[in-house]
Amino acid sequence: MIFRSIPTRLVFISLTLLSVFSILCAKKTSLCEKLEQSIQGRKHGFLAGNLAYYVGGFHASWELMEDETIGLTHPFYHDLRSRGVGLLNSQLPGSEHTGVGNDYRGWEFYKDTRVLYGSVIIRDKVYKNPKPTRMSWRPDKMICEYEINGVTIREEKFISSKDAAASIITSSEPITLRFEGHSFYVRHSVSSNASIRYDSSTNSILILEGGTVRSLPDPDRPERIGPCVYQGMTTALSSSKDFSKTLKLDQDDRGVWKYSFEIPCDSQGATVSWSMHDEQSIAKNTSRETSLLAPELLTEKTEEMNNILSQEIPQFRCSDSKFADIYYYLWSLHMMYYINVQKGWEMENHTQSAVNNFLGIHRYDACFQIKVGAWARDKQRFAYGNVLTWKHLVENGRYRETNDGHIFLSDNKGVGWHSGAYGGELAEHVLGAWQIYQHTGDRDFVRKCYQGYFRKVFWKNLVGFAMNDAEVGRALEKMAVISGNNSDVDHWKKLINQDPKHLRLMFDQRWEANGHKDYFMGGRDGMLMTTAFWAMGSKHFPREYAERLIHSWALNKELGFFGEFFPLAMAKKSMSLFNSADDQSFGYTPDTAYFTLDGIFRQGFPKIASDLTLNHLENYNFHKEWKIPVAPEAYRRDLALFGDQYSNFNAGKILLFIEGLAGLSYSIPDNVLHIKDSMPTNWEWMEFDIPIGNQNGWTQVRFERKKGFLGEKKKSITVSNCPLRVQFEPWLDQSELSRDPKLYGATFTEQNATHADYLSFLADKKSAKTSITLSFK
Repeated sequence: MIFRSIPTRLVFISLTLLSVFSILCAKKTSLCEKLEQSIQGRKHGFLAGNLAYYVGGFHASWELMEDETIGLTHPFYHDLRSRGVGLLNSQLPGSEHTGVGNDYRGWEFYKDTRVLYGSVIIRDKVYKNPKPTRMSWRPDKMICEYEINGVTIREEKFISSKDAAASIITSSEPITLRFEGHSFYVRHSVSSNASIRYDSSTNSILILEGGTVRSLPDPDRPERIGPCVYQGMTTALSSSKDFSKTLKLDQDDRGVWKYSFEIPCDSQGATVSWSMHDEQSIAKNTSRETSLLAPELLTEKTEEMNNILSQEIPQFRCSDSKFADIYYYLWSLHMMYYINVQKGWEMENHTQSAVNNFLGIHRYDACFQIKVGAWARDKQRFAYGNVLTWKHLVENGRYRETNDGHIFLSDNKGVGWHSGAYGGELAEHVLGAWQIYQHTGDRDFVRKCYQGYFRKVFWKNLVGFAMNDAEVGRALEKMAVISGNNSDVDHWKKLINQDPKHLRLMFDQRWEANGHKDYFMGGRDGMLMTTAFWAMGSKHFPREYAERLIHSWALNKELGFFGEFFPLAMAKKSMSLFNSADDQSFGYTPDTAYFTLDGIFRQGFPKIASDLTLNHLENYNFHKEWKIPVAPEAYRRDLALFGDQYSNFNAGKILLFIEGLAGLSYSIPDNVLHIKDSMPTNWEWMEFDIPIGNQNGWTQVRFERKKGFLGEKKKSITVSNCPLRVQFEPWLDQSELSRDPKLYGATFTEQNATHADYLSFLADKKSAKTSITLSFK
């Protein structure tokens, strides 16, 4: 009766709102589900929190060494207090002092830990450390399923927002679970002085970790013995089920504490949890809370990851869904690796490269990771830190300066250490920082980058990266003005020669060097690497050289860089001369692919660039047998997978979608969105949703090909909800126009296109919707 008294229209509205809410909820949860992939026997498990990580089982460079099992095999805490397993002070003098925590030992210390290895007891029979029948990975959790003697066991493993790892376990029949583990002691350990106790108030095992390890803080000096990375930290292990009566503790002759306990499990479920912290009270309370509230905390984790993947990054769809899967998979890894320590030289949120060997941000990898972060919505969270975290080394005098004024920073750093492996890719960081400014208009960010950092590093001399000197010089001039250092402009003009004749001479002098025909910067030793293509990223690179380089070396399957797919890291012509173990292992690498393909896009070869990009992505980042996206650190020359399994070394490929295939760039200060597409000719459509400026919604850009009524080919680009003026620079698809382009939504002025394969039109104002349609013969 109450239902009947409600007006029909109100019921309809309520049901409609409910339907909309259901659709929104479904969309919100779809990305983690969409990225779910079966990994048992293929990859180890990987989860990430902020300062906590989880590796389930262990693969040594894609070789299965240990299967995952019930419980929590290798959760570990890593706040970058150490590069490896030790906490020793460097003994190098002066500016070469690398601080406390640099270590060339124990980068994979987690593989020797045993935290909560589970066994199953069914009707008095013990099934020790069973391997999963099925194991699935998602950005928010891992799912393991076991079929044991007619019993189905399922667990969901995740890392909570408070950096606690948990496993929620259910069983189709009542069983007993036995868990075993030991205090911290790895292959580099020398001694242990750990202590252990049971805390009845939280139903937790508390281990005060401690001991010594063999460490190598200085690579050219002898190995030394010092404190382990977990010295003084507390490991807390808890469960939703009381295990006080089954707990067993035993200390071996090394001082290592071993523990075991049993808990019941049925369809109602049981949870085990792990946490680590410098403060014991935080460790035990976090672990206890996680064990009791695990389902709610898992829901929170899923919502967090879905929000990041659906709200914080540009959205992408296309007519071949395989490539969208690759796109979101690479983004998920990039975002999972973000870390916010708030100690020492780690005061900014930034991404990292890999979990396989050592965590932390890397100077070289940041060349493209900075630019990836520039496309995120919340740039203060996901972009600024990738640049500014390096400033700490400069402010603290931890750099190497040569006699001619070149300043070099280490390739990796942490809270109070840096690696001491110096290099000069920082010039590319300047261009990444400038792109962040273009995407924000944040002058304060520019001031922070320029003053006390870029100005200091490059003031006496500039070490360019891939011939980017002129672009970096121009960016430094603009940064000087924005930061209120106008008088610096003349200094940069004198230091960095941007005269077109000089730049042309620089390229001419390196063209066909050392007798390498149609090649750029070839070495005397005969080693021909993809670095020749990287220089094509400069707008000053002569296009006629680019065309010859591409056709003679990129597309050459006999002597060039086209192997089983594109690109090989080294030309086939050089392989007989350079055939070391490292040369074999790094046959194809993700960084070289990004820089190479980016150069081809920037030189304006849309057909070749898009074809080679798809060739690379579907061969490198999609496993043909498993039918899932992958992100290996490298492929061997024989195509065997190599290195890290979840490598953010692949982040540059994200830019190949956004800046390459779509050709998107925008500037808040200049009030313009520029679109210069290279949509693959075998795609019917692709679309991007881009977060621009402070808008809560999206700027939508859709590219579409279709046939007209008379059979003519058409291509349209439509932009909706853009807060900026739009400049269309559409690719002519290697076709001839049958009529003038049709423009909609604003008054457009024709511009000079970059070259003959494109047209260019600039809108006079922003508009809710603009489009251009090309018709071809």
